[in-house]
Amino acid sequence: MEAKVSFFLGANTPAGFYSLYDQLIDPQSARQIYLLKGGPGCGKSSLMRRAAAAAEEEGLSVEYIQCSGDPDSLDGVVFPSLGAAIVDATAPHIIEPALPGVVESYVDLGRFYDRDSLALLRDDITEATDGYKVHYKRTYRCLTAAAQLLEDDRALLSSPSLDTKLLKRARGILSREIKRTGREPGRAVQRFLGAVSCQGIICNFSTADALCRRIYELSDAYGLAAGMLTALAAGAMSSGYDVILCPSPLFPQRAEHLIIPELGLGFVTSTPSLPYPGRPYRRVRVDAMADGEILRKYKARLKFSRKVAAAILAEGTDALAQAKAVHDHLESLYNPHVDFAGVYRQADRIAGELLSIA
Repeated sequence: MEAKVSFFLGANTPAGFYSLYDQLIDPQSARQIYLLKGGPGCGKSSLMRRAAAAAEEEGLSVEYIQCSGDPDSLDGVVFPSLGAAIVDATAPHIIEPALPGVVESYVDLGRFYDRDSLALLRDDITEATDGYKVHYKRTYRCLTAAAQLLEDDRALLSSPSLDTKLLKRARGILSREIKRTGREPGRAVQRFLGAVSCQGIICNFSTADALCRRIYELSDAYGLAAGMLTALAAGAMSSGYDVILCPSPLFPQRAEHLIIPELGLGFVTSTPSLPYPGRPYRRVRVDAMADGEILRKYKARLKFSRKVAAAILAEGTDALAQAKAVHDHLESLYNPHVDFAGVYRQADRIAGELLSIA
């Protein structure tokens, strides 16, 4: 079975929820975007899966946008060849239309609620909603503490000498792998390849494998490769190639992976806690480029920091797991009072409209 292409457009970060939903789809090529509105358990994810399955049956490619808190749930589906998408436009990833009625259309799934029945559950729903928010606050406190420790390690090992080595390596890769096309410079779109989630810290390496025939594995335990990835992305774009630049969920201003779809070429960061599981085309030992004397001198400190950061991150992902449990309970309150037959009819109508523009 062919691997699905799945990304995240949101991330749980030390600063809270970080959104890339403004990059859902290229506004210049967008033809139809459905903005789903509705609360818990109203069938948003089910609608998207049903419409995506219908498109795949017709041979259309689909890009799945997973929920960063719960990767088993969908926040969006994109149909690149159609210039179309369906997206959950509710908090925390609220999306407002740029060209309402021309490109974007609202889809109100709240109309499938049985409001009279739900009114009887008001106290239970209020309690679950409040509890859900408490767990997320704990998550963000944990992520802040862990990120500070990890950033301290990165700062300890960063140096102009290391930057020079990484840039030299990037230039060598560019000269070998990326030939100039003579076209206009390419563009970058951002997608998170990984997430801090209720399932732990995860990465969709299978997406990189699905899009790339050749994978460079960057062995990087300390977050040192971001500058190299940025240089590779800049070089690829200047040569006329579009790129997918994937930030770090913990440090969203810092690149963690890079995919160049047209070349089938990818660069993925591999860490001791989240190693790349595939067989790479080439491996770059980023850690080995750091100052060996500093690594030896501070070996115990670095090991301790990583151990403590891992423990704190585990607390953060445990809080997300508790948030999911509360959300599951919330959905169990709503589900019996949703007209899912109506939701599925709406999904089929949307699928039909999408296929009509294929």
